[in-house]
Amino acid sequence: MNAIHFFRKSTMKARSRVLSLRNASFLGFARSFNPSVFERKLCCKKKDFLLNFNQVTQSHHAYPFRFLCFQRVVNDTQKLHCLPSSSFVQSRAVSRPYDVSIEARVASTVRGLSTRGNDIDVTPLVVGGNVAVAEGENNVKKNGVSAKSEVEKEAWRLLKDAVVTYCGSPVGTVAANNPGDKQPLNYDQVFIRDFVPSALAFLLRGEGEIVENFLLHTLQLQSWEKTVDCYSPGQGLMPASFKVRTVPLEDNKFEEVLDPDFGESAIGRVAPVDSGLWWIILLRAYGKITGDYSLQERVDVQTGIRLILNLCLADGFDMFPSLLVTDGSCMIDRRMGIHGHPLEIQALFCSALRCSREILTANGSSKNLVSAINNRLSALSFHVREYYWVDMKKVNEIYRYKTEEYSMDATNKFNIYPEQIPSWLMDWIPEKGGYLLGNLQPAHMDFRFFTLGNLWSIVSSLGTPKQNEAILNLIEAKWDDIAGQMPFKICYPALENEEWRIITGSDPKNTPWSYHNGGSWPTLLWQFTLACIKMGRLELAQKAVSLAEKRLSIDRWPEYYDTRRGKFIGKQSRLYQTWTIAGFLTSKMMVENPQMASLLYWEEDYELLDICVCALNKSGRKNCSRGAAKSQILV
Repeated sequence: MNAIHFFRKSTMKARSRVLSLRNASFLGFARSFNPSVFERKLCCKKKDFLLNFNQVTQSHHAYPFRFLCFQRVVNDTQKLHCLPSSSFVQSRAVSRPYDVSIEARVASTVRGLSTRGNDIDVTPLVVGGNVAVAEGENNVKKNGVSAKSEVEKEAWRLLKDAVVTYCGSPVGTVAANNPGDKQPLNYDQVFIRDFVPSALAFLLRGEGEIVENFLLHTLQLQSWEKTVDCYSPGQGLMPASFKVRTVPLEDNKFEEVLDPDFGESAIGRVAPVDSGLWWIILLRAYGKITGDYSLQERVDVQTGIRLILNLCLADGFDMFPSLLVTDGSCMIDRRMGIHGHPLEIQALFCSALRCSREILTANGSSKNLVSAINNRLSALSFHVREYYWVDMKKVNEIYRYKTEEYSMDATNKFNIYPEQIPSWLMDWIPEKGGYLLGNLQPAHMDFRFFTLGNLWSIVSSLGTPKQNEAILNLIEAKWDDIAGQMPFKICYPALENEEWRIITGSDPKNTPWSYHNGGSWPTLLWQFTLACIKMGRLELAQKAVSLAEKRLSIDRWPEYYDTRRGKFIGKQSRLYQTWTIAGFLTSKMMVENPQMASLLYWEEDYELLDICVCALNKSGRKNCSRGAAKSQILV
């Protein structure tokens, strides 16, 4: 009988926050514990695992053992641990032994945790051999993909070298892997957002093992304790990154543990809002590309999605459907004046909601959650399309705004002062083309062009089809500014002089045209390629890929480039940056096989715009302007 077995050690105090099964009904799951006595002995030596059961079990997989920790679904009164050690409390990490033997006595078995049958799924984390990246180093045509260039061969070799293993299994890629770097800081960790292009590169080559491992291990870390100055954020928060650490035990033995960072160690101590959103997006991509949807159907995965959504959909004081975040909570993880409702977060939020609609298991308890997702998607789509959009016509409209309007029918709903329009925008915005604002708040519009937010708005269909086309038209018209000599600018233009001093706090790393302040980031290549393929602009993607391919290998795969045109390698740029390498490889594969790219984007959903919670209002009070604006946003 298939089952997941937990080890209980009542003498240890768990550092993880756990969710009692008895109180898990709001997540839509029924739980029950069926006690059974099951004893086993585990011996783990280097890369060879030996599992001896006191009862005979069978496994038809390449790896005989998997041990999962479901802190989010176990009873809080039972202090459950994954292969505990003397260092477990300090590390706050999921652990499995390395060169160590541990006796594990299992007193209970969890049943009914799978949505696929009566018994729990025990498919191992590893469903295959080692990551076979080396196969991509030959010139043989594979899966319809043409022969690899020397640059691609080097990129695959570097990507393979960046793979992080945990007890013999691949679980991610480090942020940067420069052997000559004496101070790696946190670049030797596995970041959720950084791993996404690496994951897609592996998936597009038919190698899903590392991605499945990554998704499941980061899911286990989701419920670990997250505390800064005695305050803990919501349980659904995903870590920004994790590191595999080797912890010494007695008798010169060691074990490997996963040590997550939820922002406690980050610069500025900012929680990674985008991590959970990227995790859901990657989960969908895994199912779409591999055709294996069983991972999505697992009860722990379903629970993880719900916990993330509980954070995102929680009621607050905000009047807008957009997600309110602090500065530095996404790819731009330093102070850059993006606090509030940055476009990047809204685009990822939209994608995560659409992914969740597809992935969530349909049952009675998920009905309300799905309804909340639909309502939020509808309101978010309208809000961004109507109020974030900027083109020549809209700029002229803002230029003539009246202020201090007090009515339900106000034109200038956010009380934007025309003097906020920057002088550079008047001459910069083309006759044909437009883009979505970087941020929108009361009395504030951030007119900077943020590349990732606009590209992902295309991918997720947060923008209308015409808006999506206009964004690519603007990028093409302003190619020298946004792409330059190395695609693409993270934002345009850079903050300079007094504006830089006030907004960034005189950040020495975010000086004008460097790093997050107008620096050029090659990893944005894959999002651009995906957006171009969706909009039928493959030639534009090929142009960008060719431009990057000429320099990346010669420049040793930098993290970012500096100067207005991206001419020089960034002054503090890490070399052999993994998501630069993976972004290039993913772009190359999507250009060569556009049909695969179609699995990663969303088409327009016109039904969403017909959903309006205002129609349910019995007061009869006119509080929605969507009817008048619908003619503008549906085209």
